[in-house]
Amino acid sequence: MTEQPVRSALPPVAPEVAATALDPLPPRLRKRVDGAVAKAAAWPVDATENGDGTVIRAVVRVDDETAVTLAAPHGAVTAADDVTCTCLLAPACLHRAAVLLRAPLAEEPPEPADADTAPPHPTPPSEPPPTPPAPEPSNAPRAPEPPHAPGTPKPPTASPDPAPPHPTLTPEPPNVTDSPEPPHGNPPPGLPQATLDRKPPHDTLAPRPPHAPLDRELSHTKPTPERPHDTLTPEPPHAPLDRKLSHPTPDPEPPQSPPAPNHPPLTPPQTTSALALWAAAVDVLVAGAGGAGGGVGAVQRARLLHAAHSARLAGLHRPAAAAVRVARRLGEASTEDPAFRLADLTREVTEVLHVLHALKTRRSADPVLTGTARRAYRPDQPLRLHGLFTEPVVTASGYAGVVTYALAPDGELRTLADVAPGGPDRVLRAARASVPGGCALSLRDLGDGGGATLTAPTVSPDGRIGAGSKVRSVRASGAAWTQTPLDDLWQRPPHTQLTRALAWLSTPVEERTSAGGDLVFLRGAVTATGLFAVLGGPTLRLLAPDERPELPYAENLRLLAARPGLCLHVVARVSPDRPGGVLALAASWTGHEGRPFRADLGLRRLDGTHLPPHTETATPPPAADPPALPTELGLLRRAVDRAVAGGRRVAAADTAGDLPRRLRAAGLTTGAQCAQCLTTAAADREHDALGRLRPADPDAYAGAWLAASLYTRAATASLLTAAWAPPSVPALMES
Repeated sequence: MTEQPVRSALPPVAPEVAATALDPLPPRLRKRVDGAVAKAAAWPVDATENGDGTVIRAVVRVDDETAVTLAAPHGAVTAADDVTCTCLLAPACLHRAAVLLRAPLAEEPPEPADADTAPPHPTPPSEPPPTPPAPEPSNAPRAPEPPHAPGTPKPPTASPDPAPPHPTLTPEPPNVTDSPEPPHGNPPPGLPQATLDRKPPHDTLAPRPPHAPLDRELSHTKPTPERPHDTLTPEPPHAPLDRKLSHPTPDPEPPQSPPAPNHPPLTPPQTTSALALWAAAVDVLVAGAGGAGGGVGAVQRARLLHAAHSARLAGLHRPAAAAVRVARRLGEASTEDPAFRLADLTREVTEVLHVLHALKTRRSADPVLTGTARRAYRPDQPLRLHGLFTEPVVTASGYAGVVTYALAPDGELRTLADVAPGGPDRVLRAARASVPGGCALSLRDLGDGGGATLTAPTVSPDGRIGAGSKVRSVRASGAAWTQTPLDDLWQRPPHTQLTRALAWLSTPVEERTSAGGDLVFLRGAVTATGLFAVLGGPTLRLLAPDERPELPYAENLRLLAARPGLCLHVVARVSPDRPGGVLALAASWTGHEGRPFRADLGLRRLDGTHLPPHTETATPPPAADPPALPTELGLLRRAVDRAVAGGRRVAAADTAGDLPRRLRAAGLTTGAQCAQCLTTAAADREHDALGRLRPADPDAYAGAWLAASLYTRAATASLLTAAWAPPSVPALMES
């Protein structure tokens, strides 16, 4: 393997390594980290790539005498010792910390190529959960509890405080407010009422003064009694649109476990980790990704990663994984990456806060909420695969490659991927990689109408096919999209496909049991206005999933939109935050001389020779407008997104004015309550008897924002499904 020095970006860093970036620094240097990270953007990087284009070593030149070296022999920095600095203060220096926090976060490693079954990612047996860092380390840290081996009795733990022992979350007698809360879907019954009525104490985590210790206990806050009716149920006389929200289609809640008595209570380490992660996530929400005051800085991002690492070691894998995704999105925002989308950051922040709120309400270690460390690949029966298409993958964390989707005999989709550290230029190389098992068929050829038969494959629960050593594959015949069995995918009604896609998107990433659940398979024709009229469905815009110039999505879609009357079969991805369109991934049409032509829109750059002559296209369908949500709901959605971008100050100003009145006039009474609650919580700075400002309550603000975010998600799913429904399928109305 040849190595060559190149000018390249930093290699990705494992989240647990980035979480320790600030640990060696004294308090006086931590105050200067944000400035050092900003300066690190201008430091030159000398990187060394292997023959596959993966950065395995990077040297950051701070000045003529100082350099920071990152060693990534497997494409990512996986240990703190792999990052060194030549200055005299190392490792307690700003140079090392700034480079670590500037580097992108690594993705989860794929299945080992020499393993038949990849075991779940184990918790390190000798690494105790790190103590969550306090803003100012004035109090003595808690002694971490050493983990115990799985399957063995847990040793008794000493109380961390000399005064009352650290309590566990003991379930209380069930009532309206103590009922288990769903991790997805409609807002929890307790949270909207507490935040809307603004009656202390709120049904969120206990309010935390600015300098309160992070190890506060959940038992300090008692939920308040509330009305027995869910606040998402609108008032009938004035809520024609809200009637659809009490029975959304699809139901955004995933299947839930039975109520709590069957699950063990949260352990003290889990309680402490959950509280620290909640505090770190709330601080991110209050500061914003890029508000007027600078938004989330490197210290807050490192604190979030530190809390996520503690939660993972404590067994709270689902909120920890969501927090790492939040940190990754924050990194994209700070570097102005073109792939950053504010809606993605909003979704991840909602996931973190919602799961932690549900853990608090249930007071038990429900596996649906805690999640799993890593979903193992399992041996499967021989698979006969029919290739569908190949999608390029380029991430802001420094990974690139392709994912090929194929149809299995059970009617479900499977994926074969080659994604590794690298830039956009790695995409075409990965597309030429062979199908696992020695088959003389590339991933791109499989997706472009090919077929393969795999024996002894290893498959993850979410449909990913691994590269185990016992896998064998042979080439087989493929099928066109208009032939059996692929044609069945396009025979499903569009609104049914949307319902399934929205339900799949609302399911936690760690709990998904199929691949490509957010895909829709649509037939239709290009209109005179360049839109796509779906057969049996609405008229939509075909949007580019990635607008990087290295990927030809946008250019290809402009070419197709300029051919009115062209009949298309399209594979697209649903994006609820863009209700007027879908993200087009692949398309097929009848080309010259009546021959079918299939194109992966992100891999093949089209030109006029790939399209039929204008004389061979059909008459364009009548023009129609794409689906659109009520303007007032769109304003609330943008207010929720801008609160994530700008923080609490922006939320206080953004939702002020007549938005609650407009929502109420449009029949969205629950949305009006959420908007009013968000405004009140964002601007809530009460005075004491002496006229002094009381400390702001970040937990109350987080609860109000969470209620508004959950409402907009449920309302969007319900109204979008109704917009896709044909006239013969009436939308579900409130009984």
